[in-house]
Amino acid sequence: MKKLFLAIALLVFVKMTFAQYDARALETLDAMSKKYKSIPAFEANLAYTLTNDTEKVNEEFKGKITVKGDKYRLVLPEQEVINNGTTVWTYLPEAKEVNIDSYDPNSDEINPSKIYETYKKGYKYLYLQDKTEGGVLCEEIDLVPEKKDAQYFKIKMFISKKDKSVQSFTMFDKSGNRYKYTLTKFNANANPADSYFTFDPKKYPGVEVIDLR
Repeated sequence: MKKLFLAIALLVFVKMTFAQYDARALETLDAMSKKYKSIPAFEANLAYTLTNDTEKVNEEFKGKITVKGDKYRLVLPEQEVINNGTTVWTYLPEAKEVNIDSYDPNSDEINPSKIYETYKKGYKYLYLQDKTEGGVLCEEIDLVPEKKDAQYFKIKMFISKKDKSVQSFTMFDKSGNRYKYTLTKFNANANPADSYFTFDPKKYPGVEVIDLR
């Protein structure tokens, strides 16, 4: 009986191990990554939703994301995050301040310009089901970090079955917050100047510059 129990436990463990690196999920993720890496620059409108059932938080904002290689600019009503590949500026319009920090490519922070490559390092991945998201038939895939102390314990992605584009992704943190980004009006022919990915204080009179580097 004991041997039977151990055999069953081992079988369950093996199945769970293989599920953590799901071949079907990997095939879709690789196709999605290949699609975005082939685009020199792109921009998209996005809907950003923050929810927390325990704290009864449900906030929604509209924004825009522009990506060019390692550079990106994320514009939301309450802040702008600008990254030129080496420096990150976080501009807070209401506070009239901008925080400057060095960009660490090895950080656990989710980089909007690299969301299509996040799964390649430090994540397990699992295909869950085909599901319609925003009127688009998608593959629902969960990414789970290998590090137990990661900032987010799960990232849920909905990837279009038709063209492998990202329909939405949601990040779950341990405090119960869910951060969902839904992409709309995707433009694969964007051609932003490199200067768009830097913050020029001269264009923002009265802004306080806080250099954290």
